[in-house]
Amino acid sequence: MPSKLFNGYKFQFYSADRHEPPHVHVVKAEKRAKIWLQDVSVAWSRNCNRKELNRILSIVREHQGELTEWYDGFFA
Repeated sequence: MPSKLFNGYKFQFYSADRHEPPHVHVVKAEKRAKIWLQDVSVAWSRNCNRKELNRILSIVREHQGELTEWYDGFFA
């Protein structure tokens, strides 16, 4: 599973998720979230408070083009 680091968060994809809309999994310690890339919204999260989710969403918006390109290349 490929991963990238942004601001201390690990962003990754799972090959089993091929048939879902574009998204990224975000991990930092015990905190996890699944973020949709097209509308930059939270699919689900574990152990993340609202402030943390807002930080993650901000990072995804900042790198949305790069993450989408990476996702498309991974599943091509």
